Amino acid sequence: MILANGDAAARTVQQSTRTIPVIFIAGSDPVADGLVKSLAHPGGNLTGFSVLEPSVGTKLLELLKEIAPRVARVAILFNPDNPGNRQISASAVAAAPRFGVEVVAAPLRESAEIEAAMTQWGRERDYGLIVPPDPSTNSHRKLIVELAARHRLPAIHALRAATAEGGLMSYGVDLPDLFRQAAVYADRILKGEKPTDLPVQLPTRFELVINLKTAKALGLDIPPTLLARADEVIE
Repeated sequence: MILANGDAAARTVQQSTRTIPVIFIAGSDPVADGLVKSLAHPGGNLTGFSVLEPSVGTKLLELLKEIAPRVARVAILFNPDNPGNRQISASAVAAAPRFGVEVVAAPLRESAEIEAAMTQWGRERDYGLIVPPDPSTNSHRKLIVELAARHRLPAIHALRAATAEGGLMSYGVDLPDLFRQAAVYADRILKGEKPTDLPVQLPTRFELVINLKTAKALGLDIPPTLLARADEVIE
């Protein structure tokens, strides 16, 4: 059995075997991406869990404006090879007029280009940052958190790990919970069930995490209503 974390890993494994059971954690639409025939009936040796909820781009933008109302421009730092990231970016761009901001799509891969872009945004002072979920972008998580602090950029991430390491806030799928669910699927397959009979699960549980120390360092006053909605507050 193989556990594939991310779209690239899932596609690579799919090309490598049609018989070994594969459980994936994917960030795109598994049907549109060709990983499965349908969510209810995967139709092959792959099944798993998707973290994609395209409308989360709008929610990330809403939360960022709520915690940092002076932000006038928002950059979405995403992996251009991730179709799900592109959908999240598109939903935020479409919602921008509603929140009175300009949204800039920033498809960046390498640490050097991430540092150059964030340094420039920091100089302009009115920028905020959205970081969608992606294994490649997540590999630069510490750099992004450090640069956001250095350049005083209010940032919202899709993964809790960034907030735990000093990021301002995060809103997204409970990723560890997905891996626990993947373990349940693995157990069922090892006991005789087939991947094709196990439906692909879409995200249903999201968590909001706020780092009070980082908010204070950025000079942000968090609305009590936002704090009340948080699933976790890091002090």
